[in-house]
Amino acid sequence: MRAHNERLVLSLVRQQGSLAKSDIARISGLSAQTVSVIMRSLEQDGLLLRGEPVRGRIGQPSVPMSLAPDGAYFLGLKIGRRSADLALVDFLGRVRGARRKVYRYPTPGAVVAFVAEALPALIASLPEGQRDRVGGLGVAMPFQLWNWVDYIGAPQAEMDAWRDRDVQAELAALAGMPVYLQNDATAACGAELVFGTGERPKDFLYFYFGYFIGGGLVLNGQLYTGRHGNAAGVGPMPVPGPDGRMRRLLTVASMSVLAEAMDRAGEPSDQLWERPDRWEISDEILDTWIDGAAEGLASATMSAAALLEMEAVLIDGWMPLDIRAEVVQRTEAALYRLDLSGIEPPVIREGTVGAEARALGAAAIPLSQRYLIDQNAAARES
Repeated sequence: MRAHNERLVLSLVRQQGSLAKSDIARISGLSAQTVSVIMRSLEQDGLLLRGEPVRGRIGQPSVPMSLAPDGAYFLGLKIGRRSADLALVDFLGRVRGARRKVYRYPTPGAVVAFVAEALPALIASLPEGQRDRVGGLGVAMPFQLWNWVDYIGAPQAEMDAWRDRDVQAELAALAGMPVYLQNDATAACGAELVFGTGERPKDFLYFYFGYFIGGGLVLNGQLYTGRHGNAAGVGPMPVPGPDGRMRRLLTVASMSVLAEAMDRAGEPSDQLWERPDRWEISDEILDTWIDGAAEGLASATMSAAALLEMEAVLIDGWMPLDIRAEVVQRTEAALYRLDLSGIEPPVIREGTVGAEARALGAAAIPLSQRYLIDQNAAARES
């Protein structure tokens, strides 16, 4: 664990990009001497890189410092209902290597065997001198998998194995490093906070399209996980269906719904889990699904906005970017067709991380534990 002030400096550089010592001192309220000592230490540890001096101002030229991509590495494991992904991520959040396993349903044995095979190969892909810089393994997975057998068509007995196996402990023994566990959609939301690009709203609700729709919540710049780690688990939220009857959001705004429609029409749906960058689907099926998902998301957004004042709703998922953009556009249109009297509607935006958000979010957990402080620390320190 880094000292508080070191983590503060690393958090500022991650949030704002390259910064000179004078900038960090001004933003953080730390003395120039303290910042100088910290940045020199972080540079020596290989976590910060020195940029070219910026001249033209009075006094000494300022030297911007940025995060060193090779300063640290992290592993992120996404355990999904149709596939598992293990990614090796550098300090900037760039994927250096990845492995994937597709299955009909997840079992603890299959997941542990997958990691046992894939993890050594990923670490071996690093230069020998950098392999000891892997700082931990984060795991993003749906909680209480044994409760979803009716939805994913898995044998109850095999899914019950998740109750009794301490997969976190097994993976820690296997990997020989700290292992952190988080709900998969919450982790995807965390990836938006740590690795996302562009302007980050202080308060936003996050929807992630996977096999089921999932969600995350950010309040005042911090990921809010709730007492049991399931905050903003949006899938069970009641929304009106096309017939006016209330149903769960996951029954209208999940990729599983799209897959079922494709299977009924004789179109192969396995591609959904294998290729998030390109789908081959008939226009009629895709349009019907997007419309239904957008209506559900709009209703869930209105309910959330009535309870919490939010700047924005971000939508991301395991899907091609053009389809994500269409979902966002239709969700916004559907929201404004609702009666918003007394509600300040949030801005509907696309997420910026994309299909790999769950694996990246998993990797962001050990990164945050070791090197960052919460998003509001700079404001409190100044």
